[in-house]
Amino acid sequence: MKPPVTLSLTAEQHDRLRRFLFPGDGKEAVALIVCGRRAGDRRHRLMVRDIQEVPYDSYLEHAAQRVTWSPELIEPVLDRALAEQLSVIKIHSHPNGLAAFSPTDDAGDAQLLPMIHAWVEGDIPHGSAVMLPDGQMFGRVYWGSEALQPITAVNVVGDDLHFWYADAGSMALPSFVASHAQAFDAGTIERLRRLSVAVIGCSGTGSPVIEQLFRLGVGELVIVDDDRMEERNVNRILNSTMHDVRDRRPKVEVVGDAVRRADLGTRVITLRKNLWDADVIRAVAQCDVVIGAMDTVDGRFLLNTLATYYTMPYFDIGVRLVAASDRANQGGVQEVCGTIHYLQPGRSSLMSRGLFTMKQVGEAGLQRHDPTAHARQIEDGYIAGAAAHRPAVISVNMFAASLAVNELLARLHPFREETNRAYASVAFSLSSMELICDSEEAPCGILRKHVGQGDTSPLLRQLELTERRAA
Repeated sequence: MKPPVTLSLTAEQHDRLRRFLFPGDGKEAVALIVCGRRAGDRRHRLMVRDIQEVPYDSYLEHAAQRVTWSPELIEPVLDRALAEQLSVIKIHSHPNGLAAFSPTDDAGDAQLLPMIHAWVEGDIPHGSAVMLPDGQMFGRVYWGSEALQPITAVNVVGDDLHFWYADAGSMALPSFVASHAQAFDAGTIERLRRLSVAVIGCSGTGSPVIEQLFRLGVGELVIVDDDRMEERNVNRILNSTMHDVRDRRPKVEVVGDAVRRADLGTRVITLRKNLWDADVIRAVAQCDVVIGAMDTVDGRFLLNTLATYYTMPYFDIGVRLVAASDRANQGGVQEVCGTIHYLQPGRSSLMSRGLFTMKQVGEAGLQRHDPTAHARQIEDGYIAGAAAHRPAVISVNMFAASLAVNELLARLHPFREETNRAYASVAFSLSSMELICDSEEAPCGILRKHVGQGDTSPLLRQLELTERRAA
């Protein structure tokens, strides 16, 4: 049995398709989308990489409920799909608003999809999709020998997060989410129940993020952390005890067990591995959303890269407490601040926003692989300074975690006075009691070209993630 298939695209890609498919003439139009893939075990995700519009003047028939064109127009697309092992999806418009495949669509797909599958050799799904005038999309895929399979979800990653499900409205909602429904509509609650969220880091900010997500009713959590419990962690990891410290329990085990004990219907997948592990990348890339609760430069870079390759929204949480350094203020605090960055594939990145440079990413990688060489370069003056453990306070971490979770809710169900574009980042200072919001910036020149790449070899084009095969 084949896994469920989903389709993801950026808001920019969605807007481009909508403008082309609905030019205002009331007639159907058609385009081809070429997709990268995450060929997962839990789900098979398709991510739009490129769009090839079929020119209006090349149509053999062009009417309100029918459009045909010559198959010769798609040969270059199929050749590329064969060479790169990509999925191809034909998408057309229904100007009349019909929210289902028509008999004409069925007849056309019965000819087109087997032809595409025969051309692009491999166990790869290809499909057909429809866009409605309001922008909603639905679709189906063909694997070869089996019947057509619905695309279970289509999602658009932009300032807002849109999800359209093949069986929307069919999910029974548990009673404990009733209070949430007073603030958010049933559709938002259903999206939360269907959502798969990866949280990287289970300590100071990751733990309260996870706590909020499963109590909001999120359907699946993938939590990643390779550390074990230490005494200094108990003051900020929810549900942890000194028994966990004495037993040296993995953090993901402590946090994951708390989710299971609550028994609120959230499936939890725990990965006690470093983020720089191919198994982690493969698991996280099957999720809908990724939240980073880590402070390493190279880890945050990798998450930003992963979210771009796999067309995922990325929420990055940074907290900074600066203790006073002068003797007169020993034990005092100079600054308590943090920032929630919301990052969309194809737009600005942590690098283009100035959080760190690629040189610093390289330095962090050296520290992870060869601490001795890293220390030597600091001593020799090649690396300026080194990160040290900063003070950590649970109340500050929980404040930042709450801002991040509310940012996710605002993207699923916009509730702010201004549009979400005004909140690409939200910084807070508890020292000056301020919230500072910045709008989206120019696209990142480093990552923009990798939107929707999906699975590559090595993963994310990172040599460190090269698959090791048995001899």
